[in-house]
Amino acid sequence: MPTGWPRCPLTCTASPFPIWRSQLFFRWCPSLIMGSRMFDPVLLAKNSSKCLHDVTGPHSRPVKLEPVLSLFCKRQLGPLAGSHDSFSYWVDEKSPVGPDQTPAIKRLARISLVKKLMKKWSVTQNLTFREQLEAGIRYFDLRVSSKPGATDQEIYFIHGLFGIKVWDGLMEIDSFLAQHPQEIVFLDFNHFYAMDEAHHKRLILQIQEAFGNKLCPACSVESLTLQTLWEKKCQVLIFYHCPLYKQYSFLWPGKKIPAPWANTTSVRKLILFLETTLSERAPRGSFHVSQAILTPRVKTIARGLVGGLKNTLVHRNLPAILDWVKIQKPGAMGVNIITSDFVDLVDFATTVIELNDLLQADRSLAKC
Repeated sequence: MPTGWPRCPLTCTASPFPIWRSQLFFRWCPSLIMGSRMFDPVLLAKNSSKCLHDVTGPHSRPVKLEPVLSLFCKRQLGPLAGSHDSFSYWVDEKSPVGPDQTPAIKRLARISLVKKLMKKWSVTQNLTFREQLEAGIRYFDLRVSSKPGATDQEIYFIHGLFGIKVWDGLMEIDSFLAQHPQEIVFLDFNHFYAMDEAHHKRLILQIQEAFGNKLCPACSVESLTLQTLWEKKCQVLIFYHCPLYKQYSFLWPGKKIPAPWANTTSVRKLILFLETTLSERAPRGSFHVSQAILTPRVKTIARGLVGGLKNTLVHRNLPAILDWVKIQKPGAMGVNIITSDFVDLVDFATTVIELNDLLQADRSLAKC
């Protein structure tokens, strides 16, 4: 994520898709995939013979729940699928240019054609929140802003241009969670623009009103298990990259989920960066986001002005990025959360979820 972007005045840090009933943390086993280690949950004996099924479509596959396991049995870390600029499937060409843009861009955007071209480079997803959830996405990269000059203190998603209201997005996510009580999501609020303390308190109140008891209190990453989340009926982890997180028990500090940003148009450099940052990640105490994304430069935009981000940079490079994902390993120094642009262009979420099969294979070998 761009570390040089403006921060809030509070010195913030920086569809026909199958639903996998518990795909956040496991595919074939119900083990929790969290932080720097993976722990098996204590499964209730009555659940030891149950199967969880895909709840939509004709291609359901049963997920066999294993017998009661030790809570303290250390396992390897498994991966989770996420989207980059998750909300940017819709942006408003008619609204003012966002405060995340430079004064020069704001002046150019007075020309209506400029906003149309900006839209082609601001949109990084095709799917709505609901469609992303149904496709298997469980980590959401969120950037928010007020509209300068507005009197209602409404908060919007932002990426160059304003997106939908944050409240509408939260309600869409909550609707999915209400229908799927064993699903858990990570919401990472990592950039704030034109937001004073009153705006922050309004946003935090909206988060509370939207999710209520589904919110998971911040705690040690290593102490968190899928079983405890189920028992407490917690489904939402909120990461809030601003000092105000200290005032609310359900806000996790941004430092608990670092997301190094390669800032390159080169797939080769991106993969080298991803490998390097994985090798340097903290072995304990935090999650880790691998941003498998390419970032356009000014000359990239100039060359592909009309084509936009998807046609100029993403579409032709995403298969190579997916090839890198396929060979990743779960583990303390392996992949944890992987994000992508346009997650529907390739079988991204399923590919990430399938990496969890390696956890089952490792368990089987350990039992030999």
